[in-house]
Amino acid sequence: MSTDPMQKFGKEGMDMAMKAFGAWSKNAQAIATEVADYSKKSFEDSAVAFQKLIGAKSLEKAMEVQTEYLQSSYEELVAESAKIGELYADLAREAYKPFESVLMKMPGAK
Repeated sequence: MSTDPMQKFGKEGMDMAMKAFGAWSKNAQAIATEVADYSKKSFEDSAVAFQKLIGAKSLEKAMEVQTEYLQSSYEELVAESAKIGELYADLAREAYKPFESVLMKMPGAK
């Protein structure tokens, strides 16, 4: 007894969709965790900088604290943006993998 081609295609399609969903779910969770961790650290850094600012004994020291905070915040934001961008790229690559073999079989695929 042979398997109906449409039934086989439907099962393969479901398998691909489930694999893609699994990859999406795993990567989306990693992105959410990264964003939450960054937000927590950013809040903590802001609180520390605010305490230093309150304790500044002079205008020059207050400006120094503010400058250091802004510089480190900017550097951390750039690094975090790159990290999250890479996580999104990983998500796209992993979600695409289950469909790659099917797409390569299509006419005109290279």
